[in-house]
Amino acid sequence: MKIKVLFVNKTVGSWVKEGLTEYKSRLKRYLPVEFIELEISSTTKRKNQEILDEESNKIMSHVKSSDHLILLDENGAHLSSEEFAKWLNKKFISIQGDLIFVVGGAYGFHSELKERANEQLSLSKMTFTHQMVRVIFAEQLYRSMTILKNEPYHHS
Repeated sequence: MKIKVLFVNKTVGSWVKEGLTEYKSRLKRYLPVEFIELEISSTTKRKNQEILDEESNKIMSHVKSSDHLILLDENGAHLSSEEFAKWLNKKFISIQGDLIFVVGGAYGFHSELKERANEQLSLSKMTFTHQMVRVIFAEQLYRSMTILKNEPYHHS
């Protein structure tokens, strides 16, 4: 099993790139993780639905029928770090394909993508930029692995 994290649009800002590089490096000792940027055409003068259609098509091009698709969405389930680690552990045992997490664009997710998704998770009741979510989520993946391995990174 592999974890793939799909990001709508490019990663901007050196601090975001550095954060992703750091956590990808830390995560590789536990399991294969792939961060994938999905380039979207310019959104200038385009309707929201056109943008959602393109994003959905690009996301689905990375998803196989056996994959477990999780949308990171403000309306998703709220889990503590410990709960997320337990949740991940159950997925490692119970699913056949890859775990695919998606950080969407500014307009949320297409309704068809929501229907295909196996689950939706929220990182917080607060709102973060899509760039910040990349690093926050990468850190939470790393934190969950250290929790599962009983390593001292997480202090509860």
